Amino acid sequence: RNDAGLVQVVCGAPNVQAGMLVVWLPPGATVPSTYEGDPFVLGARELRGITSNGMLASPKELAIGDSHEGILELDEAIEPGTAFGAYYGLVDDAVIDIENKMFTHRPDCFGWLGVAREIAGIQGQAYQSPSWYTADAPLPESSAGAMQVTVRNEIPELVPRFVVVPLDSIKVAPSPVWLQIELSKVGLRPINNVVDLTNYYMLLTGQPLHAYDYDKVVAQDPGATAATIVVRNPHESERLTLLNGKDITPRADAILIASATRAIGLGGVMGGGDTEVDATTTRIILECASFDMYSIRRTSMAHGIFSDAVTRFNKGQSPLQNRAVAARVVRDFERYTDGRVAGPVVDDVHLGHDVLERRAVRPDVSVEVAFINQRLGLELATEDIVQLLMNVECKVEDIRRTMVDETDGTKIETDILTIRAPFWRTDIEIPEDIVEEVGRLHGFDKLPLQLPKRDLIPAVQNERLALKAALRKTLRQSGANELLTYSFVHERLLTRAGQDPTQAYQLSNALSPDLQYYRLSLTPSLLDRVHTNVRAGYDTMALYELGKSHVKGQLDADGLPEEFNRLALVFAATPKAAQSYAGASYYQARLYLDTVLSTLGSDMKLTYQPLHQFEPESLPMHQLLAPFEPNRSAVVSCGDTVIGVVGEYKATVRRAFKLPEFAAGFEIDTAALKLSNQSSYVPVPRFPKIEQDVCLRVSADTPYEAVHATLRDALQTESSAYGLMKLGLIDIFQREDDVAHKQITFRLTIASDSRTLTDAEVTGVLQRAAENVSAKLDARIV
Repeated sequence: RNDAGLVQVVCGAPNVQAGMLVVWLPPGATVPSTYEGDPFVLGARELRGITSNGMLASPKELAIGDSHEGILELDEAIEPGTAFGAYYGLVDDAVIDIENKMFTHRPDCFGWLGVAREIAGIQGQAYQSPSWYTADAPLPESSAGAMQVTVRNEIPELVPRFVVVPLDSIKVAPSPVWLQIELSKVGLRPINNVVDLTNYYMLLTGQPLHAYDYDKVVAQDPGATAATIVVRNPHESERLTLLNGKDITPRADAILIASATRAIGLGGVMGGGDTEVDATTTRIILECASFDMYSIRRTSMAHGIFSDAVTRFNKGQSPLQNRAVAARVVRDFERYTDGRVAGPVVDDVHLGHDVLERRAVRPDVSVEVAFINQRLGLELATEDIVQLLMNVECKVEDIRRTMVDETDGTKIETDILTIRAPFWRTDIEIPEDIVEEVGRLHGFDKLPLQLPKRDLIPAVQNERLALKAALRKTLRQSGANELLTYSFVHERLLTRAGQDPTQAYQLSNALSPDLQYYRLSLTPSLLDRVHTNVRAGYDTMALYELGKSHVKGQLDADGLPEEFNRLALVFAATPKAAQSYAGASYYQARLYLDTVLSTLGSDMKLTYQPLHQFEPESLPMHQLLAPFEPNRSAVVSCGDTVIGVVGEYKATVRRAFKLPEFAAGFEIDTAALKLSNQSSYVPVPRFPKIEQDVCLRVSADTPYEAVHATLRDALQTESSAYGLMKLGLIDIFQREDDVAHKQITFRLTIASDSRTLTDAEVTGVLQRAAENVSAKLDARIV
């Protein structure tokens, strides 16, 4: 300081003038805007031969705004020398880290008042809301001014309350310093006093607000002299340009805010660009409304707009707070923008008389104190429970009633509490909600660490989960590896597999371009992983997946998209590895399918018919069949129901996915599969087993499955006398001089639990079974 006690600071800002009140950062201070980077510490430096002690700060340097054109001029009568941080509450700030999920169903906690109330309640302190924050707060007095606003609500079921206040003489300017600081502390950029006030009260109460330029609204309707606000659904092909510059066609069921002729905003989501407040605005229409949370959520998702208003409205804000918020923000508009009410104030309300009378969204809830303590495992006194609830401003009525225990006629007394939730709470409806409230406020960490009582009755087995577990176990033991792929796929994955993308559900808000369509089947996702594994050095692989798929247009009994539970497997081997497998790759895929079915232990019978005998469109799952080669695949049926397909892939599919030539697989609907409840364990016989072969000559067009099934059924009549009986295939042979027939050789393995069998005895069993096949299929024993 000089001899006069003054400090010399050099400043070249264009708005510097004598007598203004500014913020001085002295030598040794760190410029606030540099805290997160390379901190800049001020000193006393000479500028053009003149010593400058520190600096005068702009809003940007103080980290409370983006303005750097001039220094910050304080707008309050503050004693010079006062610490800036202390005066504006920036010293010793406490940051509370809150896990967001706890507030997901609490719309009131998306405002500062709600969070403060919740923290006070958890700390066992009584909270008192501001006196202006009441359900019956008086609205600003209407004026006979020239700003007439007509409101027409055509969808009251979606917009239960719509409050409108016309304001004149608005002076758009920078917000007061305290307001800029409050917004900056929570990461919001100050814009101007009109926008900042609406944002501030949204943050304070959780109630979004919106301001329209009155004159721009009037200009939307040619020849109009007054503003008209219509709340409705969009007209067909109607367009709207939003504040962010995005041009949209609102979804048919969206909530639209419009003038008499044109859309001016997407209700509860974002205002329109044609009626936004700017520096020339002098008259505004202030909107404080309530919107249906589900409608807002669907509109937000449909258009990919996630604004601060959406964050709050899709939680279900209480329509009983609109009056209080509108009245309070109008008071501050009059103070900080010089605005005044210049027309009729409209409160278009469509709430039930009972809601308005009791000043609570939900009816009162009655609950016994014993019910609360029993659910929480506590022994809280009635007075303690009442105090916990009253701390967060619930109204509690304590009624003592005499109850009768019907078991022995003994009279017992219990306290019954009747709770009325405050007007900002929309989530308290049933006694269990009160239990949650008491438990949270008392502290879940204080609940007793005690295991719940339980009986020894085994849980009922979930058949679908048990089936999936059995399938996974069987395939794992057979050497297959399970994959978990995305249910959403790219369009090119469908086209590579020969499927029609127009039959798949397309997402309008896909997480990425690669996840635009819901898959029609599981096979394409598995095929897409084969080449990746080949490149990784694996020459043989069996990949499978259990999952769901959908097909557009196929609905369940409730009219919802039907879910198909599927099992798909792909077997592939490189040319070198394929040499160790006899026959075509079809038989390897068929072997996995037969193994799966044989281990389920059920008596279900599957049949296989050549795919080329069917018209694909005639089958209910023709999109599933698309990747498979008709001449080298079979349709799998259970009784008269087609459940899937097994076979090799089309050449176009192999090229598209870069598959080895030796590749095949299957995909079936698991809804048709059943897991037997009987144990499949069979003790190994103590006596030697005997193996004998039988060769049957049948017509060339007789399916192998028919021969195998008939021989197996014939042997089952003999199986009760033996502990072990297995039937396996040796080979299928066709002579060059007899193309009309084929020879199928089976091997029977048999053993007894009580004695050693003779060859003659086994021959007799096999002979009788073979004769049965001969009679039914015109077969001949060779």
